[in-house]
Amino acid sequence: MKDINNYINTNKDRFINELIDLLKIPSISADPGHSQDVLKAAKAVKKTLEEAGCENTEICETKGYPVVYGDKIIDPNLPTVLVYGHYDVQPPDPINLWDSPPFEPIIKKTELHPDGAIFARGSCDDKGQFFMHVKAVEYMIKNNTLPCNVKFMIEGEEEVGSDSLEDFLKENSEKFKNDIILISDTGMIANDTPSITTGLRGLSYVEVEVTGANRDLHSGIYGGAAPNPINVLAKMIAELHDENNHITIPGFYDKVEIISDEERAEMAKAPFDLEDYKKALDIDDVHGEKGYSTTERFGIRPTLDVNGIWGGYMGEGAKTVIASKAYAKISMRLVPDQDWHEITDLFTKHFESIAPKSVKVKVTPHHGGQAYVTPIDSIGYKAASKAMETTFGQTPVPQRTGGSIPIVALFENVFDSKTILLGFGLDSDAIHSPNEHFGVWNFLKGIETIPYFYKYYSEMKA
Repeated sequence: MKDINNYINTNKDRFINELIDLLKIPSISADPGHSQDVLKAAKAVKKTLEEAGCENTEICETKGYPVVYGDKIIDPNLPTVLVYGHYDVQPPDPINLWDSPPFEPIIKKTELHPDGAIFARGSCDDKGQFFMHVKAVEYMIKNNTLPCNVKFMIEGEEEVGSDSLEDFLKENSEKFKNDIILISDTGMIANDTPSITTGLRGLSYVEVEVTGANRDLHSGIYGGAAPNPINVLAKMIAELHDENNHITIPGFYDKVEIISDEERAEMAKAPFDLEDYKKALDIDDVHGEKGYSTTERFGIRPTLDVNGIWGGYMGEGAKTVIASKAYAKISMRLVPDQDWHEITDLFTKHFESIAPKSVKVKVTPHHGGQAYVTPIDSIGYKAASKAMETTFGQTPVPQRTGGSIPIVALFENVFDSKTILLGFGLDSDAIHSPNEHFGVWNFLKGIETIPYFYKYYSEMKA
């Protein structure tokens, strides 16, 4: 592997330019208006796999957007690594908060990225991160150093819940059969403090609709007598937390994994500066469930957040109206051993129960997924840790994070194989937000590190 850095230095401009071309495609899976762009991105991914030296490349149809497949099987008797990623991206809204157009990638230097960062939607989540794997495998194939088999599964529906994947995986389980799954759709603590994600929260995502009168009403004639769905919705949402920011849904915490004091003490050893955290977010204080630290709140505790709320007149100027309807989108991040289907049902029943008789309530579930924890004593984790130690010069910290990748728990059910979450992004990379970016250094460091994972994993499995 001594020549990996020479290969990167020789090809880094090409790597970055190829990534930029992929980032220009607005593959927004949540917006039907971009369906052709999503399909265009799938074709582009297939091409990159072919150019990297993968074989049997294919765009596999699903009930939704397709899965892109490619492999390099050097010996059926050797272990097989399945690389998972997604080529779809989040909507870029609000557009006006971007410093540059979200699908016109540019490279700018920042305080945390003195070597520059690629600013574009999908740069970190997840086009830039899965592209590291493509380039790392390209290096191993072209230099004849690939020590085991590799399969790629790059999908187009992760940002909308991967709804089509369960049936697809069960129907194609032999095609994607593997010994371990490798994903870079997470981050690390800092460039000088590498870490490996060992836990992901689950997710339940719903949309609520509150209806009052059968039409919008004049606020002077009807105000104070007819129900105002916006007022009612705001009050109902406020009732979902108590004064200690504890979620009030009956049964919500019944199956929450209890973390021992010893484990909490170990987790607290991970580097974290509260003042830096507040400064980065430009807030005067943090907010969350009483009795837990900031890192525990986003790592090991469940949450409920409103992701969007709307209704009534939102145009320029004034319109004195009582809206007929009000809406909100709500996500609940879950922890082991909460089941997202059960939590969705509990939310629905509770939300309906706290509505006054003056309005009608409709809850529409969107998508969800289960929480996941990977053991740190597995061969896969040890190989990832040793790979990071080789390229970063220090042992990475195991860390649970607050994000969700619904497919991970499904993978274990279908393949009975563990997932290693080897991410190279930073919390400050603004994924899902305006000005998303991914450090050039991080991108190249991922390409450098990934081949060592294959090396150590293959040696440990031998």
